[in-house]
Amino acid sequence: MSNNEISSRVENDKVLILERIFDAPRELVFNMFKDPEHLKHWWGPSGWELPVCRIDFQPGGIWHFCMKCMDQNQGESYGMESWGKVVYKEIVEPEKILYTDYFSDAEGNIDENMPASEVTLEFIDLNGKTKLVNRIEYVSADALKTVLDMGMLEGITETWNRLEQHLNKTLLG
Repeated sequence: MSNNEISSRVENDKVLILERIFDAPRELVFNMFKDPEHLKHWWGPSGWELPVCRIDFQPGGIWHFCMKCMDQNQGESYGMESWGKVVYKEIVEPEKILYTDYFSDAEGNIDENMPASEVTLEFIDLNGKTKLVNRIEYVSADALKTVLDMGMLEGITETWNRLEQHLNKTLLG
């Protein structure tokens, strides 16, 4: 697979759109987002693991997960946990996933102090490759700024790099 960079742009001050092409079939890229056994290998930035990953992959279903920093070289982040909760709204295999993304705690309670987002993932078939378009909408420009200031763009870049590595391993068997 080629190393493709993420293109990013902001629309209406509150919508972040990220795009990247993966050298893998659309069905496989889509499956990476629904199968906990795949997600455990790539979800989260470098040095982070997914010790908790519970998915009910259907409209109305919930994905509750914990990312944990396992890299001692990340200083104060080492040992830190970040919990998330996704509520699926629409799933069209292998084309699209719509969901609401929340910060949460270990019990799945939504953190009202952190911005939630409406996410649309589009998987576009490009003759054996897949263009992934991730549209993330926040309630305000300030909410988007909050997550960008937290390093979300860098985190997604590292996450998608890990996805590409996992796709490579999966394709090579």
